[in-house]
Amino acid sequence: MNADAKVFMTGASGFVGSAVLRALLQAGFAINALVRPTSRYDDLAAAGVQFFNGDLRDRGAIRAAMAGSRYVFHVAADYRLWVRDRDALFASNVDGTRNVMTEALHAGVERVVYTSSVATLALRADGGPADESVLLAERDGIGAYKRSKIAAERLVCAMIETGLPAVIVNPSTPIGPRDARPTPTGRIIVAAASGRIPAFVDTGLNLVHVDDVAQGHLAALRAGRIGERYILGGHNVLFSQMIADIAGLTGRRVPKLRLPWYATVPIAAIAEAAAWLTGREPLATLDGVRMARHRMFFTSAKAEQQLGIRARPYRDGLRDAIRWFEDFGYLPSLPKKSP
Repeated sequence: MNADAKVFMTGASGFVGSAVLRALLQAGFAINALVRPTSRYDDLAAAGVQFFNGDLRDRGAIRAAMAGSRYVFHVAADYRLWVRDRDALFASNVDGTRNVMTEALHAGVERVVYTSSVATLALRADGGPADESVLLAERDGIGAYKRSKIAAERLVCAMIETGLPAVIVNPSTPIGPRDARPTPTGRIIVAAASGRIPAFVDTGLNLVHVDDVAQGHLAALRAGRIGERYILGGHNVLFSQMIADIAGLTGRRVPKLRLPWYATVPIAAIAEAAAWLTGREPLATLDGVRMARHRMFFTSAKAEQQLGIRARPYRDGLRDAIRWFEDFGYLPSLPKKSP
C-alpha cells in the first residue's frame, strides 16, 4: 500500500473515526474527511487533514470530498440505542452507506474499508464466542441501530458482488480515550466511575481498546480480502467484572445488587419516557435491556490470523477512558476542559 496516497473518510470526528484518522495520519496518508458543519475537529485541522462540510445523504458533497482519493474508509454511523426519529437513523446508516459506496464505485477507488459492527452477527446458541460466519437476519436485530447496521452491511455485500472492492470490519465494543459524545458504553463507564450504578444485569461484552480497532482498520486496508468481514475485538468480559474493574480504578465501592434482565424493563421504560420529554438519551433503554439477555461474546481469531493484529488487555482501555473522562470533566469531582 502506498502510504502517501490520499484517503477519503467519513466519521473523522467520532469516537472510532477519530482513532482511525489518527492512525492514518501516523501511517503517512493524506486525508480528505467529510464532516457535518456542527462537528468539532479543530485539533485535527492543525494536523493537515482537509475537511469538507457535508452530509452522508448528499452524494454531491461525498463526490467532491472523495475526488482524487485512492482509498475509502466509511466509519461514520449513528450509534444510539434510543432515538426519537428512527427514519433519520436509517437514512444515515443505510442511505448514507449506499451513497458512499456508490460514489466509491464511480470514482474507481482501489479499496474500501467499511466499518460495520458485531451487532450484525448472529450469536451462538451455546453462549460461546461468535465468529463472522453467520449474518443476523434484519428482522432478528434488536432495535433500530442493529437493524440499520444489518441492512447497511447487506447492502455493501450486494455491491461487492457488482465490483465494489470493499473489506468489512466488525468492531465489538470499543472503549478508550476521546469518547466525547459519549457512546452508550462510554456513558456506562462515566456512570460507574461516578458511583451511579447501584445494581446491574450480569450480561457480557467483548471489550477492545479503540486504538486497537483503528489499527485493525489499517490492517484491513493492507491485508484484508475483498468481500470478507473481520471482527475487531478484544476480550470477552462479564459486565460484573467490568463494573468491578472500574470501581478498582476509581476507588468506588463495587455494586453488589445483581438483577435479572426483566427486572430492569420498568426502569428502562421510565427512562425512555423521560427521554421523550427532555430529548436526552437515557442511560437505560428497552433495546439495551433486551440485548442484555444475551452475552455478546465474540472471537477475533480470523482477524488475528489473516490481518496479523492482536488486542491489548481490555483494562488498558478502561484506564485510558477513565483518565480521559477525568481530564475533560465528565466525572463531576474534577474541573472541565474543552474536549
